[in-house]
Amino acid sequence: MVRFALPAPETRRRVVRFLAVGGGSAAVQFAVLALLRNAMGETTAFSISWVVSTATHYLANRFWALPSARTDAGKQFGEYLVAVGLSYVINLAAFKACTVWLGLGVMWAAFWAIPPSTIVVFLILNYRVFRGGRGAGQ
Repeated sequence: MVRFALPAPETRRRVVRFLAVGGGSAAVQFAVLALLRNAMGETTAFSISWVVSTATHYLANRFWALPSARTDAGKQFGEYLVAVGLSYVINLAAFKACTVWLGLGVMWAAFWAIPPSTIVVFLILNYRVFRGGRGAGQ
């Protein structure tokens, strides 16, 4: 019989904080999208709202949710950009699938575009970009 072991307490705290940051960043994205969706095309509005949300996400994760002992901030930011680039591709693909294939409205499509990348992005950010603990500056 295989036993399931919960992650270490620090990892659980990081997950909860990451989810809180994600919720806050999603709120920022929805607010910006709501302001822009009638002023421009839906893909442009989605993209701008995603950029604003991502900036919020980076700052909150870097300094609160996933504090890191790394000292190579430039390299770390580059790795973050790669991770969010992947996140954007996943989010935009899901957004387009929801609007084009499922016929959802812009706001619902944006809502359902978030979950697909959440796990992947957490794993990349927690275990690579914003890793904590000994040896994190490497």
